[in-house]
Amino acid sequence: MNRIRLIPPAAAVTLLGGCSGGVLDPAGPVAAGERTLLFNSLGVMLAIVVPTILATLAFAWWFRAGNVKARHLPDWSYSGRLELLVWSVPALVVIFLGGMTWIASHDLDPAKPLVGRAAPLRVEVMSLDWKWLFIYPDLGVASVNRLVVPVGTPVSFRITSATVMNSFFVPQLGSQIYAMSGMTARLNLQADRPGVYHGLSAHYSGKGFPGMTFRAHAVSPQQFAGWLAQARQSGRALDRSAYLELLKDSENVPPYSYRAVAPGLFDAVVKESGTLSMKHALDGREQ
Repeated sequence: MNRIRLIPPAAAVTLLGGCSGGVLDPAGPVAAGERTLLFNSLGVMLAIVVPTILATLAFAWWFRAGNVKARHLPDWSYSGRLELLVWSVPALVVIFLGGMTWIASHDLDPAKPLVGRAAPLRVEVMSLDWKWLFIYPDLGVASVNRLVVPVGTPVSFRITSATVMNSFFVPQLGSQIYAMSGMTARLNLQADRPGVYHGLSAHYSGKGFPGMTFRAHAVSPQQFAGWLAQARQSGRALDRSAYLELLKDSENVPPYSYRAVAPGLFDAVVKESGTLSMKHALDGREQ
């Protein structure tokens, strides 16, 4: 009996444990806004669904065959008031949900710059087979499968793919967005508290897709300066030959950094989409 009583709390702890580290545990203003929109939409829909279910059960009980007090109206066929109630409530709910989503969509537009105490940090993101390349164009360094940003600083991303289509997503920071060959997508995010957040590709891209993940480190400005100084003193330079080597297929790549980056590499990759230096999709994957 004691074991049976422990099942509900244990199940609740297990279910709530799945919410940590995801979209329900935001670490920045964009993710927090998206969670608010999710909860508000859920609340509006529950305000309709729950009374409807209760009314269905109540009507079924009241008009049961054995209840002699229930009025039997075999010739009833139409009620204008009932039709107005049946159609107006869903219409108002759809209008309200649509308006709420419209406002949030503009407030949380991925391309909309975030206002912060510090100037935005520019980061260029490139998806490869099967790893993520992060270029800091204003700082002259780059890293593979490791994103490091200072806490409280808006980060302005430019995102593209050097191979097939992928999707850049850090659930706790918000707004997944596609990385596509020959195109540049924009995304603005910010981390409000220090931490290490899980990043991934949210779009299947071949056999190495399961290992195409990275860690987003949100650190203090002092720690970010220390990481930058260390990155500038280690690793090789990301010139064209290094990039062509990086372009080769590899799976489950551990994080590492480049001490320097060839200027304009991101724009060159976008411009050269479909040329000889561009990888071609294999195995029927989308490009």
